[in-house]
This record gives sequence, structure tokens and C-alpha cells, in this order.
Amino acid sequence: MTALLILAALLALMLLRVPIAFALGALGVALLWLYPLPLNAIPQRLYGTMDSFELLAVPMFLLMSNVLLKGGIGRDLFAAVQSWVGHWPGGLGIATILSCGLFSAVSGSSVATAATIGTVAIPEMTARGYNRPFVLGLLAAGGTLGILIPPSIPLILYGIVTENSIPTLFMAGIGPGLFLLAAFILYAIAWARLGPDYQPCARASWAERRRSTLRAAPTVLLAAGIIGSIYLGVATPSESAGIGFVLALAITGAMGRMSREKLVEAVHDAMKTTTVVFLIIAGAKVFSYAITLYRIPQDISSALSAGISEPGLFILAVGLVLLFIGFFLESLSMLLIMVPVLYPSLESMGIDPIWFGIFFVVLIETALITPPVGMNLFIIQGVGKARLSEVVRGAWPFALIMLATTVALWFWPAIALYIPYRL
Repeated sequence: MTALLILAALLALMLLRVPIAFALGALGVALLWLYPLPLNAIPQRLYGTMDSFELLAVPMFLLMSNVLLKGGIGRDLFAAVQSWVGHWPGGLGIATILSCGLFSAVSGSSVATAATIGTVAIPEMTARGYNRPFVLGLLAAGGTLGILIPPSIPLILYGIVTENSIPTLFMAGIGPGLFLLAAFILYAIAWARLGPDYQPCARASWAERRRSTLRAAPTVLLAAGIIGSIYLGVATPSESAGIGFVLALAITGAMGRMSREKLVEAVHDAMKTTTVVFLIIAGAKVFSYAITLYRIPQDISSALSAGISEPGLFILAVGLVLLFIGFFLESLSMLLIMVPVLYPSLESMGIDPIWFGIFFVVLIETALITPPVGMNLFIIQGVGKARLSEVVRGAWPFALIMLATTVALWFWPAIALYIPYRL
């Protein structure tokens, strides 16, 4: 009964359009006051939340992402990939997806990926006869790779909340990220072969390929260096993010694309996003602490363990709950609210926490392209100056592909676990 009342109060606050960070924080404070518990515990919990070396990776990756964004790196990546695969069936679609994957590897942000590649790809693809809803849906879905392919901000937060290894989570994200990348490419090729309005591109000359590849090479090497340094244990995620930021400044500066004004804009944008993320984390931490004192996660875990003894049924139930919640909450809120509730059940079910982190992130990726609050839908709507219905119409096949990926993860866990545990 208590859990239902708390859930009803949270939904009421969201319906009143209270920002999710303040809704979680206010409800958490109220619950702690009713417990009763000395309220000086709240600032202690908040300080403990922010006093984390691992969290330093979030603003540093956001800084790196915004520097590359202001430096026009997305255009370079798209031009390089297009020069090699643009003449294939569905070549521009393939180039768009691969560009999203590459930019994801240096940004860790779905919003930055969708906005950056969308600005370049939408005019190119529509001019070549690609169906507009397909183009918009492709960009919305391609942007979601930014929170799965490492470095991934949601995986960093999952690792902090559950005290799992962030490098191991990063490595586990590579396989599913490549799996989704391949599935999106196959769908783009099939669409091009069946679409009546598709117009193939001319093959780029070797001089064009060489020129565009050399321009994009430093960014590709930067992505490889970040992932490689984490995987080899040379640097922690926070250290690699800091090095990545410095190298991003060096790359864009050497290309003559970084000015004082652009740097100030990049820092300002990164600061705004970091503030939003940290406020959500702080509110979720107070809320999580409060519901733990009320034993709600423990009770839900016990109820799930008693009522659902099969891991498959548990994962199905979790998937359905996350899909439903995804209609109302954005990805970070889902992660920070649901993980503390669900995580205690994993051990009794025999479910690998690293695998569950990847499964969880793929589902919240899906929430990014489902209405009414799918963030990437609104980003692409703004970038493409389109109606929301157009973006939704193009995005739903990709949402089905992502759901199919969660099924594949269940039947073949090695998609996520082979790289971190076998290599």
C-alpha cells in the first residue's frame, strides 16, 4: 500500500509538470520527514552522491562532446563514411548509421549524436529521394547508439549506483552496440531496395576518399584511444575523459575550428547538461534513500522472488514495466529510479548484473524514440523542422529492432558478455 501511495504521489507531481529532479527530491525529503529521520541526513547523502571520482567522467565526456560538436567533427565523419559506402544500396543510410556509431564513441550522448549527424544527413538524404519519415526515424534511432557504445553516460551511472566495474560495462556495451548498428544497416539496405523513390549516389573518387578520411582520422583515433585506454587498464573512465577533452581541443584547434567564443559556448552547454544530470542524480539519490528506509525495494524484490521464480519471466516483467514507464520518463530518470528497486532481485534470480545493465540500457534507448517523451524524437523534430508524427512514423520500425535486440540478448548473452569475459 505504501509503495502505491508513493508511486501515486510521484505521478501526481509529474502530471503537475514538476521537473523530475525536484519531484524526486521533494518526495524523498517528505518521506524522510515522515519516517521520522533527522533532516541533516539529506545534505550528507547529497554530498556523498557528488563526492565521486567516477562521476567526474560525466562532465568531462560532455565537454569533449561539445568541443567536437562546435568544431564540426560530425560533418567530417559523415563525409568520410559517405565517400566509402555512399554508392552502396541505401548508402547514405549506411553512412548515417556508421557516422552515428563513430560519433557515439567520442560523445557518449544520444542527444549530441542525433543533433550533430542529423544536421548534416537530413538535407543530404532527402535530396537523394529518401522518404522523409524514414530519414527522421533513422536519425532518431541512430542517436540512441550514443548511450550504448562506450563511453556511455548511462553505463557510468549504472556502474556507480550498483558498484559494478564501469570499464567492464563499457566493454559489454560494444557487442550489442555493433549488433544494433548492423541491424539498422540491414534495414536501411532493405528499405532502399524496396523504396520506389531511392536514388543511388555516384561513387566517390579515390582522391575524395583520401581527403575526407584524413580529415576524419584524428577523431577516429581519439575514439579508439579512449576505448583502448579503458580496456587495457591504462586509464580510468574519468582519466580517459579528461585526456579526451584535451585532445578534442587540440584536434579542433589544429584544424582552425576552435575559437574562444566556440569554446565558451561548448563549456556553457556542457555545464547546463551536467547541472541537469547532477540534479536528477541528487533528487534520485534522496528518493532512493527514502524508499530504502521504507523497505520498498526489499519488499518488491521479495515479492518478485516469491511470485516469479523463473529468470525469463522476471526479465519479461522488467521489460514490460520499463517500456510502460518509458512513455512518461526520460532515460536517466528511469535508470536512477528503477535500478535501486530491481537490482536486489538479480542475485536470487542468478542474473549477471553486467548483462542486466546492458539489457536495461537497450530498453531505455527504446524509450528515447517512443512518444510522448522520447527525447530523440523532439531533437530530430527540431533539427529537421518536421512534425512529430513524421518522426514517430519513421522511428517505430527501429524501436521494434531494438526490442528484438533485447530478445537476442536473452537467448545469446554472449552478445554482451563475450568481450568483457572472454577477450
